[in-house]
Parts: sequence; C-alpha cells; structure tokens
Amino acid sequence: MSEFSLPANSKVGEGKHWTLAQSADFVKSFRIYRWDPANGDNPTLDTFDIDRDHCGPMVLDALIKINDQIDPTLSFRRSCREGVCGSCAMNIDGVNTLACLTPIDSLKKGTSRITPLPHLRVLKDLVPDLSGLYAQYALIEPWLQTDEPPPDRERRQSPKERANLDGSWECILCFCCSTSCPSYWWNQDRYLGPAVLLQAHRWLTDSRDQRTGERLDQLEDPFRLYRCHTIMNCTRTCPKGLNPARAISDTKRMIWERG
Repeated sequence: MSEFSLPANSKVGEGKHWTLAQSADFVKSFRIYRWDPANGDNPTLDTFDIDRDHCGPMVLDALIKINDQIDPTLSFRRSCREGVCGSCAMNIDGVNTLACLTPIDSLKKGTSRITPLPHLRVLKDLVPDLSGLYAQYALIEPWLQTDEPPPDRERRQSPKERANLDGSWECILCFCCSTSCPSYWWNQDRYLGPAVLLQAHRWLTDSRDQRTGERLDQLEDPFRLYRCHTIMNCTRTCPKGLNPARAISDTKRMIWERG
C-alpha cells in the first residue's frame, strides 16, 4: 500500500479572527492566507472583518485598510492601483486577478478568500516568488534587435504594422495567466508559460525587429512552446482581457509555415 506525505508547511490551519471594535451595518469578511517563514509554523487563514462604510471600493483598498489599521504584519505587493503594474496579482475567491481592479461588490456573498498566486513558492503571506518567471522572461530577450544603425528619429511603422502589436503589448506581466495554467504547474521548469510566450509573440510580430528566425529557433522546443494544450485558463483569467492562447497558437503557426 502506498503512503503519501505532504511537504512541510503545506497544511493550512485556521488562524485568528479579527473582529470589528464596534458594530457596523455594512460588513465584509476576508479569509487571508498567512505564512511567515521566520517562525516556521504552518500557514493559516486569518479572518478580517471590514466596515465597508469606512473602506474604499476595491479589494486592494480592503488589504491596505487591514495593513494600516488592523494588522501591520500583513504582506502583499502593490504599486500603481490602476491595473498597470501587475504587482497586486493574487487569487481572489478562486480566480487569479488584480486586487486593484476587483470591486468588493463583485465578490461572492459572505466571506471571501484571498491567497497568493497558486503553484509558486510563497515568500510571505500574499507575496509569491516570481524569480523563476522573470528568468524565463529574460530568456526570450524582450527588446528590439536589429542590425540597422539607430535612426535620427523613431523607427517608423505603418498603422497596419502597429496594429499587429495590439493584444500583446498591453501585457503587464502580472502572471495571472501562467499561474492558472495546469501545463505550467506541471512543467514550469521547462515550459515558458502563457505570459512569457505572449511577450515573445509581441517581438515576433514587430516589423522593426530583425531576429524573427532566431527567436523562433529559441522557441521550437518540445517543452518551451509545445506544452500548451489550449486549456484556455490563461485567456479566461487575464485581468487585461488579453488572449495568450491565441498568441501561442499564432507562434506555432509561424514555426510551421517557415518549414
């Protein structure tokens, strides 16, 4: 008979319930993943009650309120608050999204659950380790490459050539898509994942870049590109409304067409 054991610190326990100091009419509760590597304890889910009458409309507003007024040890990333930087990506009620773009009113009734992006090593609380993802991003060399000398002005494109970049340049590298992809969960040491492949496609379709062949050579690998099985989780979860699955399919087409 087989026996299986869970990795250390994998069992999540029940944490502290932070109730309101005074009663309120409009209350929303959040169960938030907590783990501090410094104490060596297993992670917990702490519950925080928030008075909606004294809180901003977004989930990020609630997290900031908790950090400012209830528990200053709560750790999470945030920066722009406008859905531009991608810092506040996390899993909210089972969906990878941005806390700054998620209205509290859009959440399910009752207590909502907030955890880090799944299938990544957690540094602390809601802060995942993105070092592996950024290393994969560097692998595709995400910058313009050309043998032409720099022009006196900008490198020109026609309106049609510029339109080819739409749907890829808007990616903010929040990695909601990659961490929602089962293929990436299983092969993240070799499969580049939707976010990085979308960024790679952005340079493949740029008329100013002259390294299309070399970029395709780098991607033509059984794992780097072809672990995508068109599950479509990436497209469903993207908070910017992009379609990484289509970009990956188009990259495969480009490799096939060149022979």
